[in-house]
Amino acid sequence: MTAVRSRTSRAPSRPTARQRHRQPQLPAMSTLPVLPKKPLPAGRPRAWYEAHNRRLKAMQIAIALLDTGVYTAEQACDHTIHATAQRIGVHPPSLTTCRMVRSLLP
Repeated sequence: MTAVRSRTSRAPSRPTARQRHRQPQLPAMSTLPVLPKKPLPAGRPRAWYEAHNRRLKAMQIAIALLDTGVYTAEQACDHTIHATAQRIGVHPPSLTTCRMVRSLLP
């Protein structure tokens, strides 16, 4: 006579590498009014404009992160920041901008 395996559940298998590193899905973001853009002052050095635009991008991403439930710098890894930037339609941030985003979070 052959043994029949029962269909009881086995011990849960270990999560795969992909499952361990998968970020949780972020909740839907609310729609906020968009402020009108003003022209930048003329005659400043190029570095000033680059820093200014970097700060604006970092603030946009930080606000979007706060809106999705990421409240601390420890929760904002580079992947989360890049995914949020993509969701709000901003070009992918550099590592410097990612550091600036984390510095803006409490």
